[in-house]
Amino acid sequence: MNETAPGFFARLKQRKLVQWALAYVAFAFALLQGVDIVAQRFAWPDQLERILILALAIGFFFAIVLAWYHGERGAQRVTGTELLILALLLATGGGLLWRFERTTSATSSPDAAQRNPGAILPMTPIAAIPAKSIAVLPFENLSGDKDNAYFADGMQDLILTKLADIGDLKVISRTSTAKYESRPDNLKTIARQLGVATILEGSVQKAGNQVLINVQLIDAHSDNHLWAESYTRTLDNIFGVEGEVAQKVADALKAKLSPADTARVTAIPTRNPEAYDLFLQGRYLFQQLQTASARDPIAVGKEATDVYVRAVAADPQFALAYAQLSYLRSYLHWYGIDRSAAVVDGARDAAERALALQPDLPEAHLAMGYFHYWCHRDYAAALREFDIARAGMPNNAEVIAAIGYVHRRQGVPDMGIPEMQQASVLDPRDSTLPREIANSYASMRRYADADAAYARSLAIFPGDTEARVQRATSMMFSGDLPTAERMLAAVPADMDPQASVSLLRFRLAMIQRKPDAALAVIAHAPDWLMTRWEHSVAPLGLLRGQAFAMKGETDLARAAFLQAEQALHTEIQDPETAIDASSYLGLVYAGLGEKQAALKAARSAVDRLPMSRDPIVGAFQLERMARVEAQVGETGSAIDHLRQLLDSASGETVSVATLRIDPVWDPLRKDPRFQALLKKYAKDEPAPGVRAGASH
Repeated sequence: MNETAPGFFARLKQRKLVQWALAYVAFAFALLQGVDIVAQRFAWPDQLERILILALAIGFFFAIVLAWYHGERGAQRVTGTELLILALLLATGGGLLWRFERTTSATSSPDAAQRNPGAILPMTPIAAIPAKSIAVLPFENLSGDKDNAYFADGMQDLILTKLADIGDLKVISRTSTAKYESRPDNLKTIARQLGVATILEGSVQKAGNQVLINVQLIDAHSDNHLWAESYTRTLDNIFGVEGEVAQKVADALKAKLSPADTARVTAIPTRNPEAYDLFLQGRYLFQQLQTASARDPIAVGKEATDVYVRAVAADPQFALAYAQLSYLRSYLHWYGIDRSAAVVDGARDAAERALALQPDLPEAHLAMGYFHYWCHRDYAAALREFDIARAGMPNNAEVIAAIGYVHRRQGVPDMGIPEMQQASVLDPRDSTLPREIANSYASMRRYADADAAYARSLAIFPGDTEARVQRATSMMFSGDLPTAERMLAAVPADMDPQASVSLLRFRLAMIQRKPDAALAVIAHAPDWLMTRWEHSVAPLGLLRGQAFAMKGETDLARAAFLQAEQALHTEIQDPETAIDASSYLGLVYAGLGEKQAALKAARSAVDRLPMSRDPIVGAFQLERMARVEAQVGETGSAIDHLRQLLDSASGETVSVATLRIDPVWDPLRKDPRFQALLKKYAKDEPAPGVRAGASH
């Protein structure tokens, strides 16, 4: 009697295809969970997991075919050959994943691929990322006219600023978010680099009077959209969009707004379309100056000033524009782009006008703080204004960092380091902040701590020549001359802005008593070489004279000193350069053997800018005066001034290490008071390579 052929489902059961399918699904689920954990640890992009899911889906089909094949043969086990093939496939896949991980880690930074393909940015642990945290990426400019890029940039900046006004949020600074593309694929990686849970993307399309703004809030870990909105406006009614977006984002993140927060977020700075558009243009130009992307700072500074002036002319009640105009003018003065008296007066007038219009406007207090800081070195007044600004802009990294810088200018850098560290959390991609932290450590003669901070700065931006030079300077003052030389050797020859790197190489050679090497370094230098900290310029003739004097070539030294004297007499007529010129003139006269003239010039510089007014720049004036005194035989006074410097945070003017080896101080070496000075302060200054206390 013939048996009835088994049905289809019976045959599936006979070949255990259901069990195979369930086992495969369980295996795939476990694998995906494991890969997800590893992907978070190494910040792999989301595409990798998507590819793996697709591969597992395809693999499911082959697993079922394999199960059917073995079922037909009556064997429900995989042969050794098949196991070997499977192992080879897994090994190959694992190797590809490993290589993919190495590649993505090395290129996870948008600019790392351009500046240093091997740079790896640190990733914030997911558990340490607050839920109420956000980064606003650059808005995409969809306008047909690329000249409208300022408008998209301005909208992103205004929305970010409004979000930063909310105390319950962690908001990443524009300096860091500007490093990324508008719509990147690796949101999870970016979020880990910035230490945020959410990302705000947007686009702006401007055509004539019509504006279309699209924004979307994304959960960076899950890639889910939390909120999205489109705003179709005209330039006549675009005012307040940034506040609306900030309010919606705050609601989506369940952020609590205080009444003051709400007032700041909903405030509309102007209802004048022309003034609003000019204001956005001015911000765009100013940001070019701040990011050093302006090819002609003088021209860009003038253009930005003119645009802001036109904005406040279009709306005389536009307090925010007045504040930005003041800030810009103070910036132009401090960085030497325009040191005219009119710029200083204009900075004060614009800040006062902004405060008169809106006494509680944080940006106005920020501007007034910078006026006191950059135009008059009135650090106490600057600190009062910055404290007010910080209360109104609790997430503004610039304000927080400015407070740290002021503390350093007041001679208490240890008070400013925590502020700069907090600012660095809000601006993690800005290499300037760890570099400035390093400078503060170096000023306290904590050279090992400084070196670690310089390393962090260079990890963010390996191409930062200034950080490399400052790191070498710190090593020189720590007494580690070979390391300082190696660091300077790594700086490309064409990276020498106004011979500032050459000046440090010259100084290093002179400390090592190598005048020929020092002369070779400055053989092709310009007539004036830029010094780093105080932004002064040293005359080439002075340096050549010092090197020739060390060689014993008296006639050549005298000729070089006389050349420097002539150049400095021109500089001393300018109020903006007179102090530095007088200080350098003291060294020139000392080289010429004119004792009284040398002492008079050096004392004039110290009297006009004492350390009590500016502990940083004033220390350079005092150190040069001590050099003059040592050279002309005023030993006691020189030692007293060195003691004053060693008692202060001036670790990049003098250190025990450089006092021991620099030939400048040879005239003091046999004096018991000098030896006692070295012995007293040596115990407080760590030897090279020894860590001096824990970081703040």
